[in-house]
Amino acid sequence: MPGPMRNVGKPHSRATRAGGTRVLLLLPNECSLPVPPLPGGRKWSADERKLWKSLWTGPQANAWDDSFVPAVAAYIVHATAVYEGTASAWQAAEFRHLGAQLGLTPAGLLNLGWAIDQEGAS
Repeated sequence: MPGPMRNVGKPHSRATRAGGTRVLLLLPNECSLPVPPLPGGRKWSADERKLWKSLWTGPQANAWDDSFVPAVAAYIVHATAVYEGTASAWQAAEFRHLGAQLGLTPAGLLNLGWAIDQEGAS
C-alpha cells in the first residue's frame, strides 16, 4: 500500500528528499505587468471588471501571457454564474477545472509547479 502523497510545497515533505526533488517556479506575491483589456463580445459588469483586474495583478499572472486571456475571461463568466447561484452543473465543474488550470487553487499551483513567494507577502 503506498504511503502519503508527496507535497513539494512543504519543506519537510518526502518529495524534497533525495530522489524526489522538484523545482518550483516561485511567483512574486503580485504582478506589475499591464492588465490586458477584457475581450469584447459581451458587456462586463463592474464586479467582473474588478475580478479581471484582481486576477491579472495576482501572483499567477506573472506566469500567464496573452494566450491566457480567453481562459481567464471564461473563468470569470463561470465564476459570476457560480457566485450568483445560476450556474449549471457543467458551469460549476468548468469553473473548478479552469481555476486549477490557471493555478488559482493550491492543487493547481502544485500541478503547474508554481509556488507563491510568502517572503514578499505583507
